Amino acid sequence: MIVVTGATGNVGRPLTQALAEAGRKVTAVSRHAAAVPDGVRHVVADLAEPVSLEPALTGADALFLLLSGDLHAAGANPADIIGQAAACGVRRVVLLSTLGVATRPFGATRIAMRALEDVLRESGLEWAILRPGGFASNALWWAESIRAEQVVAAPFGDVGVPIIDPADIAEVAAACLLDDRHTGSVYELTGPAVITPRGQAQAIAAALGSPVRFHELTRDEAKAGMARSMPAELADDTLDILGAPNPAELRVSPDVQRVLGRAPRSFADWAARNIAAFR
Repeated sequence: MIVVTGATGNVGRPLTQALAEAGRKVTAVSRHAAAVPDGVRHVVADLAEPVSLEPALTGADALFLLLSGDLHAAGANPADIIGQAAACGVRRVVLLSTLGVATRPFGATRIAMRALEDVLRESGLEWAILRPGGFASNALWWAESIRAEQVVAAPFGDVGVPIIDPADIAEVAAACLLDDRHTGSVYELTGPAVITPRGQAQAIAAALGSPVRFHELTRDEAKAGMARSMPAELADDTLDILGAPNPAELRVSPDVQRVLGRAPRSFADWAARNIAAFR
């Protein structure tokens, strides 16, 4: 049995589907009741209360651990989840970390995530760590404004990074959960090329077949919107990267190719597959 946390999200949903299609027994965990693929067991649990995971973890062989936003906040203790997994007999954990652990190691949220990585390394469990950069699916923040006004509003319009398709993260996670060869690996996951927010708007417009206007936000305007769905400190960390990526954050990693045997998907591919969200 493989347990997938965050199973209804942009990474967890395709991961759950991929594992089910591979013939594995899967338990999908989310905070609220949700539809899951046929044959997949669903358990409602809150990662902020690790004991609530016991019904999902008991009898499981492996865990995909994706932290919800509140577990990045000060005072959270996600290491307890790894302890709960070990107590329930889980053998392998694949952790979704962040590229910032390597590229900006001294911010509070990255220090906390690196500490969690270290707990996992020292747990005695088999492990793999995934460090993605920015997600292509963050463009879904623009869906409402594109549908209503044909506009993308974002900061730093001409500053880009090589954002990753969540479906690629899911495929790499599935490989790490299913294949012993990835045990003890740390993979940095990026897309195939740097793309700016203005370039993303153009790709969405091309997929729509209609114009999309770009409106540049100030940093403060962007932070106010982001802080509604994540801790303010995490919003600041994200904006630091988006506004002034360092050379390590501009690097296109070979790790998706290394694990999957193919290049990572482009943002244009992601936009075409998800264009219904913007119509």
